[in-house]
Amino acid sequence: MREIEHWIEEAVGLTAITQENILSSLLVLLGLWLLSRILLRVVSRREQDSRKLYQWKKTTNYVVTGLGILLLINIWFNGFQPIATFLGLLSAGLVVALRDPIMNMFGWVFLIWKRPFKVGDRIKVNEHTGDVIDIKLFQFTLNELGVWVDSEQATGRIVHIPNSHVFTRALINYNYGFPFLWHEVQVRITFESNWQKAKSILEEIGAKYSVELSEAAQQRIRVEAQRHLIFYNNYNARVYTKVRENGIQLTIRYLSNVSGRRESENKIWQDVLTQFMASPDIRFAYPTTRFYQSPGDQEQEQREGSSGLLLP
Repeated sequence: MREIEHWIEEAVGLTAITQENILSSLLVLLGLWLLSRILLRVVSRREQDSRKLYQWKKTTNYVVTGLGILLLINIWFNGFQPIATFLGLLSAGLVVALRDPIMNMFGWVFLIWKRPFKVGDRIKVNEHTGDVIDIKLFQFTLNELGVWVDSEQATGRIVHIPNSHVFTRALINYNYGFPFLWHEVQVRITFESNWQKAKSILEEIGAKYSVELSEAAQQRIRVEAQRHLIFYNNYNARVYTKVRENGIQLTIRYLSNVSGRRESENKIWQDVLTQFMASPDIRFAYPTTRFYQSPGDQEQEQREGSSGLLLP
C-alpha cells in the first residue's frame, strides 16, 4: 500500500494525505449514494402515492447532500473547528441580512404558542381590519373589511401581514376575551319633542335587537371574566340621554354579535324611522339656523316703518 502511494505521489504529484482524503471522499459519496438508493427503493415498494414519493425523494436528497457536505468538510479540513469559525461569521451576517424573515419566523412561533388570535377571528392590525383566514410561517392572511365599504363588511381583497407585526404593532382581537361587542346607535331629536316617549320607544327597540344570552353564553362569559378580568354587571340594552347643541341625543347601547353589527343597526334604524314618523310629537334634530327678536326690537321696526310713509 505504501508503495502504491509512493508511486502515485511521484507520478501525479499528490501527497499521501491528499490521496487518503480523495479515497475517503469517494467512499463517503459512494456510501451515501447507496444509502439513498436503498432507502428510496424501500419507500417506493411501500408507498404508492406519487406526491408522497416526490416528497421522500426531495427530503432524501436534502439529507444526503447535507451529510455529504459535513463529512467532506471533516475529511478535508481535519475536523470542524476551522469551518466552525467561518460558519459563525456567516451566520452573524445572515442574521443581520435576514432580520425580517427571522423575525417573521419568531412571530409564527409566538402565534402558535401564545395564540393571540386564531383562524376565524376578526382582528385589526394598524389600519387593516379583517377575518383571519390563514397563518403561515412568514405571514398571516386577512379577508379585508371596511376601507371603502361602509361598516365592517368584506371588500373582496386579501391582505397579507408579516408575522413580525405581532411584536411591533397594536393588535385588536374582536373575539378574544369577550365573545360579543357593545354597539351604540345615536338618535337626535329636537328640544320640543317628547323625549320621554322617544326614549321609551328606543328602549323597546334596543331590547328587541340586543343579543339574548343563553345559559351556555353566560357561562362562557363568566369563564372569560375569570381569565381576563372582564366584568359587566348588566348585559341588557340601555338608552342614555345627553343634551347637545342642536337637540337631545338618545344613545342606544346594546349587545351585538361580532359579525352582526351592521345588520342589527339597519333593523334598529328601520324601526326608529317607522315609529318616529308615526309620532307627531317627536321630530329628528338636524342643523338649523334660527333668528330671534325681542318685543322691543319689533316695536322699533314698526315705528321706523310708519314714519317713512309718503302721503299723496
